[in-house]
Amino acid sequence: MTKSKESPESAGSEQRRLQMVDIARLAGVSVSTVSRALNGSELVNAETRQRVAELARSLNYSINFGARNLRLQENKTVAVVVPYDARSRQHISDPFFLSIVGAIADALTDRGYDMLLSRVDAERLDQAAHWVDSGKAIGVILIGQWRQHDQLNDMAARKLPLVVWGGEMPQQLYASVGGDNVLGGTLATRHLLQLGRRRIAFFGDAKLPEVWLRRQGYAQALREVGLEVDAALELAAPFEPGVATDVVRQFCQSRRDFDAVFCCSDVLALLASQALRAAGRSVPTDVAVVGYDDMPLAAYCDPPLTTVHQPVAEAGVALVEALLAQLAGERPTLRTMPVHLMRRASAPDVIA
Repeated sequence: MTKSKESPESAGSEQRRLQMVDIARLAGVSVSTVSRALNGSELVNAETRQRVAELARSLNYSINFGARNLRLQENKTVAVVVPYDARSRQHISDPFFLSIVGAIADALTDRGYDMLLSRVDAERLDQAAHWVDSGKAIGVILIGQWRQHDQLNDMAARKLPLVVWGGEMPQQLYASVGGDNVLGGTLATRHLLQLGRRRIAFFGDAKLPEVWLRRQGYAQALREVGLEVDAALELAAPFEPGVATDVVRQFCQSRRDFDAVFCCSDVLALLASQALRAAGRSVPTDVAVVGYDDMPLAAYCDPPLTTVHQPVAEAGVALVEALLAQLAGERPTLRTMPVHLMRRASAPDVIA
């Protein structure tokens, strides 16, 4: 008699059962308690649920989301997680955060889903998995990769339903949606070069993936005209105004050897314009300024800001659709969205 071959589904179920046995042994609880904890049952105390979730992450435990959602009677909640830097505590009121969270909320509402808004330390992005592990959400949309590419890959390896707003990175396993950061950096710098500027400063922390990609575009545009990046003109300014204000002011007061600046956010560009005026330099006559994001405030500041436009409304839809596709069984995908330059008075085509 020939033994029937085990189906992939039954093999996966057996693997999950064995993993649950390991978790139960390490946690010192029963397998049934592990099952309840992973499904967010209030019958298990919060401390035990947290310990079980951490062990599950360490063992790359893969939850059967389809079966669990049936038990949860079609949970319709998505966790939208905005990380913060513990040192700067960048506020969720940052214009870009507000815009993209609003776009995601609209897209979820249109599709009949609820949003759970949360924050995690940017050094521990893997903590975002808690909302799925606890059963409170069916998936996670994370705003930004920060410096934790490996943590995000580990979450994807667990088959956690996850989509990240960010730039496309080497060896990426997780789904992402983001603007074309290299193109954005190239367009901004080319425009400044076309104005005749040759000493172009760069403001932004290139340890962050999106900023790193924008710097690549900046360097590429300089090379196109035979120039190299001057490290003395680079300022690793964070996005958080409370921290960035002083470093931008010090840079603008101590250096007068640059005639343009490409800033990796509109907030940084506004800080640069203020600091330049305080140092007695005119924008754009002495220094042309280009920002990034094209937040609504960019058109109304003084002078109105030339900036790289990111398709935030479209991105909200794309992030939600990418997550729902994973929940429907599709593989994680990477999507890079087009950007374009909005020309305004901080770096006009003709400077009087």
